[in-house]
Amino acid sequence: MKTFYNRIAGQSLERLAALSDGIFAVAMTLLVLDIHAPAAESVRSEAGLWHALAGLAPRVLMFLMSFLTLGIFWTGQQTQLNHLERVNRSLSWIHLAFLAAVSMMPFSTSLLAEFIRMRLALLVYWTNILVLGAALYASWRYVVHAGLVKDDAPPDLPCAIERRILVAQGLYAAGAALCFIDNRWAIAVIVLVQLNYAFAPKIPFLSRL
Repeated sequence: MKTFYNRIAGQSLERLAALSDGIFAVAMTLLVLDIHAPAAESVRSEAGLWHALAGLAPRVLMFLMSFLTLGIFWTGQQTQLNHLERVNRSLSWIHLAFLAAVSMMPFSTSLLAEFIRMRLALLVYWTNILVLGAALYASWRYVVHAGLVKDDAPPDLPCAIERRILVAQGLYAAGAALCFIDNRWAIAVIVLVQLNYAFAPKIPFLSRL
């Protein structure tokens, strides 16, 4: 029987998980590199240092927001991988597309930190989140369709994962839409969405979203 390359390629679940962990680790580390200590020649006093540190607030906020975003998506991807019986070449490439979006997060974060009041910068940031969610949703739809889920997985697991991704993306979109009113409102809602998905298990109502 002839062996076709595409049937045997990309079948290591462990290596896919390891690659994902590595890319997430690098992307999350790169986020902090956009925060630079105040230049020594521009600070002449304690008050000057306080003023310089206060000027870093937008970048610190963007760092925390994006670190939380990547943490949420890392958890989402790991949840999927933990319930897989196996992977194949097609699924590996879907996750590679997802990881490409992860790699873009430091750029979209830096852009928003630099132009925090500009609508386009926030829309670019939201688009990054949208692509992350779309890739994660596509991967799970493919997994269910291809029968790659473990046999002992709960029967309502597919719907639970899909619902969580769709609701989250809807909330992110609603938050991003507020940039047409004021970027500050949009950022505030996005942060609240992130806090919800980071800490919801402790809150009975929110844990169902």
